Amino acid sequence: MLTDADKKIEKTNEEPKGHTGLYSILVAGLVVALAGDGYLVVRSSHLNDQIAQMQERTQGQISKLGTATTSLLERRLDEVNTQVQDAHDVATSALKQARSEAQRQTVQLSHRLDEQQKQVATELTELKDATTTANSKLNEVSTDVNGVKTDVSGVKTDVTTVKADLASTQSELAKTGADLKRTIGDMGVMSGLIATNGKDLAALRELGERNYLEFNLRKGQLTKKVGDVTLTLKKADAKRNRFTLDVLADDKRVEKKDKTINEPVQVYVSDNRQPYEIVINQVKKDEVVGYLSTPKVKIARR
Repeated sequence: MLTDADKKIEKTNEEPKGHTGLYSILVAGLVVALAGDGYLVVRSSHLNDQIAQMQERTQGQISKLGTATTSLLERRLDEVNTQVQDAHDVATSALKQARSEAQRQTVQLSHRLDEQQKQVATELTELKDATTTANSKLNEVSTDVNGVKTDVSGVKTDVTTVKADLASTQSELAKTGADLKRTIGDMGVMSGLIATNGKDLAALRELGERNYLEFNLRKGQLTKKVGDVTLTLKKADAKRNRFTLDVLADDKRVEKKDKTINEPVQVYVSDNRQPYEIVINQVKKDEVVGYLSTPKVKIARR
């Protein structure tokens, strides 16, 4: 069993061991702290280097961007200047062309005005000459009128003579043409005087109201031109004194079927108010004899 003295000695031996452990801990902590400071210093140095590198790269990129932007702006400005210059050139060319065209048209207009003035001057001269000639002719006409007045008196005398001759002719017709008659034609129009023989036809010619063209037409003939119509005999019945004709006038063909002698066969030609008349006086075997009567004065139908 330990005594109090032994306990004190043992206690004294244990205290130095406790201080030594504490010192060790403090030294270790100090070492750790110094190592941490060193690490922080190294780390800070690395960060500073990285920041410096980043700043350099950023500055380089900014510089490159500025250079690229400046180049782009300069190129764009050059393009704009080129476009402006082209537009200016085009406008200048158009203005020159417009001025040239205006000058050309001005010259042409001036030439035309000169020509028109010369033409008007020429026409005025011709008009003056024509007026002078007209006045001269007017004087001549005045002289002629006096002569015409004298001639009119003679004409009046001639008209009186013609009237007397006409009255005489009508009187002769009354004597020689007692057999002349009027009748309704096949188109329902009152005909002129009808001649049934050569004596009557001569009397009609003396009257002078119409034209008379005699003809004979055979059945074997294809066509026969009489005046301005063409006739074709289709049938001739001598026993019954009947016949059938084809009449071609104004390119129109009309069949006059089963007509009798001395019947006015009427046809309108060229829109005349008075019809042409075909009168057959004799019907023989395969042949007819007659005449075509046409108006002397042709009056258009309305």
